[in-house]
Amino acid sequence: MTSELAREPEMLRPVDTDVIAPPFERRPADLAARLARLRAEVPRGHPAPGTDAPVRHAIRDRATCLADAIGGQVEQGSGGRWVRVADVRELPVPFERLAELPYPVDPAHPLVCLDTETTGLGTAAGTIAFLVGIGRWDGSRFAVDQLVLPDHPDEPAFLAALRAAIPPDAWLVTYNGRGFDWPLLVTRFRMQRAAPPDHAGHLDLLPVARQLWRHRLDDARLSTVERGVAGVVRVDDLPGALVPARYLEFLRTDDARPLRAVIDHNRQDVVSLGLLVAHLATRLATPPSRELEPAGDVAALGRAFARHRRFDEALACCDTAVGHAADARQQETLAAERARILRLAGRHEDSAAAWQQIADGRGSLAAVAWVQLAKHHEHVRRDPVAALEAADRALALAERQTALGRELPRLTHDLARRRARLGRRIARRRATAAPRA
Repeated sequence: MTSELAREPEMLRPVDTDVIAPPFERRPADLAARLARLRAEVPRGHPAPGTDAPVRHAIRDRATCLADAIGGQVEQGSGGRWVRVADVRELPVPFERLAELPYPVDPAHPLVCLDTETTGLGTAAGTIAFLVGIGRWDGSRFAVDQLVLPDHPDEPAFLAALRAAIPPDAWLVTYNGRGFDWPLLVTRFRMQRAAPPDHAGHLDLLPVARQLWRHRLDDARLSTVERGVAGVVRVDDLPGALVPARYLEFLRTDDARPLRAVIDHNRQDVVSLGLLVAHLATRLATPPSRELEPAGDVAALGRAFARHRRFDEALACCDTAVGHAADARQQETLAAERARILRLAGRHEDSAAAWQQIADGRGSLAAVAWVQLAKHHEHVRRDPVAALEAADRALALAERQTALGRELPRLTHDLARRRARLGRRIARRRATAAPRA
């Protein structure tokens, strides 16, 4: 048996634990130096390890420091503290007119303008909304409440305050809120194992701005739209890209003074949402008010009405836009838009008459008008001969444009196929109508 044990592999023999040295053994002097270094790295406002200062005392100091720096008030909840900054101004809005617009908003519900400032641009768990601005109307007064998160442990109380600020029957008004602000807030509520606030509806003004005003603005950013539509000019405004760094710096140093610019930036965002709602209600909701608006804006509103199959309102917008066109080229473009809406409304003969008027005008869209007339003769009137004549007119104009150096390859290709198809249809019709010998 001794010989068998002698032959046992080395790795299977019992280990003598008495000969193993402790792997993390350090001298007391090394541990003391390490502890001193860690204490030196603890940010100000947090209790150092080994001291008697409670953690809640540090959080309370941070909230007070924040409130004093930004002109707010500390409020207490069951899960922590938050800071509220309040502002009130006059902003009358005829809400009943909003029902006349082709956008999803019910003026019977209270409108709540909402904008967030966050620690990043994502909507996943790592991004936190540390500031939420909420604007609500009380008659003609527009009250803006800004909720600010002092520190991460206060988020449950912060979110509870946000829930209390949004009535269940409220209609949210945001700018890119469907794609960013609201999904991020939903994520934060779910991270805290709480359901997001209920609301009746959501009007995101970003697609509205792209639809109505993008044609005359450089881009669809809120700062661009508020300046071009509502006349808002920001002075010394903090760029949105710098907002996350300001808050993270506050968490590191407890110096909340740089957050004043963030508060001002967010407040103006919320006020601008209110101004855009007021612009929609006072300048675009009724036919008389549209008379003073740019023709392109009114035509874009007509396209929005057409998408919702409200063709009477759409045509009324087009008529107003055509009558207020800035020049002949814009007038021709808007007339073409009107002709398209007439076709969508099923008024094919009226649409053909509108295209005929554009074709006779010999403008830049005359060739396009003749193509539309060719489609009308072919598919509505079932007259391939008249359709071929209209296609020939369009081809002649396209060839003239090519001779002038303005080639229209897609139009030329379409006309070649169309003329060939119409030629075959005419030949078959003539062959069928010819008397048999």
